[in-house]
Amino acid sequence: MHKLATSYQWLLTSVIFIVTVIAYLSLGSVSIPITDLTGLLHTYLIQGSHAAAEQYPLANAIVLHIRLPRAFAAILAGGALALAGACSQGLFKNPLASPDILGISAGSSFAAVIAIVTGISATAIGWLPLFTTIGALTSALLVYMLAAKSHQQGLFIILAGLAVSSLLGGLTMGVLLTAQQYEISEFVFWTMGGLDSRVWQQLLWPTPIIVIAAIVLLRHGQVLNLLALGEQNAHGMGVNVRRSRFTLLVLTTVLTAMAIAVAGPIGFIGLIVPHLVRLILGPDNRRLLPFSAIFGALFLLLCDLLARTVIAPNELKTGIITAVIGGIYFIALLIRSQYKGITQ
Repeated sequence: MHKLATSYQWLLTSVIFIVTVIAYLSLGSVSIPITDLTGLLHTYLIQGSHAAAEQYPLANAIVLHIRLPRAFAAILAGGALALAGACSQGLFKNPLASPDILGISAGSSFAAVIAIVTGISATAIGWLPLFTTIGALTSALLVYMLAAKSHQQGLFIILAGLAVSSLLGGLTMGVLLTAQQYEISEFVFWTMGGLDSRVWQQLLWPTPIIVIAAIVLLRHGQVLNLLALGEQNAHGMGVNVRRSRFTLLVLTTVLTAMAIAVAGPIGFIGLIVPHLVRLILGPDNRRLLPFSAIFGALFLLLCDLLARTVIAPNELKTGIITAVIGGIYFIALLIRSQYKGITQ
């Protein structure tokens, strides 16, 4: 019965995912009919790109060169952020934890402002995501080094993350004081997070890293379940607690850093999606991790679709949509919690 229910959940999720991707590729300031979309993809796969461009010139230009790389970026970033969030919540035994605990966003922001103010980001499209990745990984490494020798490692990681985030936030503001107005505008625009103007070249190096890190993390579902029982219990069941925690932290950091490289610092996905999936499917990380990744990709696809269409032909930044939805969700959660407390 349990296997049947799981199969049904996977089937339903797959159908929703396919429908969402089709809607994402079809809708926008210029709508592409479903018949043209399917015809384009069929021609491209069977006859090649040249025939697809000749038979469906408009759909080819919009779908294959604008919307498809943007959809792929949304799937990568949304899935990575939600998977990293689910791992963070299991690792810190807190359903409201997020990868930001490790100072990743602060590190990427500091690196981004350095790249922008020095002019390096303007020399090639790959420099800014490369800088933000290095900044994110460096700040997370610093946080872990500060907490590595503590007996209460979970608590000290949170404290070290707050300290490093505060330090890097102050340094970022200091650098901005020396920046030109257009550089400040570029940095603010980047901090909103978004998927506009994404091209295939920008996804070449983050994609294999995200895929490998996700596969490795998905294999640690049972380890997360055992860690949730407590360090002593997990150790008694054969888990190397310190090594497992370090591995999970590294995977969480890498996934978040790559997501920021792809889409900028988009917030709330690593917080909302795993929390919702846990409410629906329960706390078993063997199911929670893969479904969080899938629904994270779906969530970012839908948010970006809304950003592209709500004020078409203009666009909103996707990070604005996720922030608004995240804020509304947590306000509703607070009100619901207070109401339950009063009624009980």
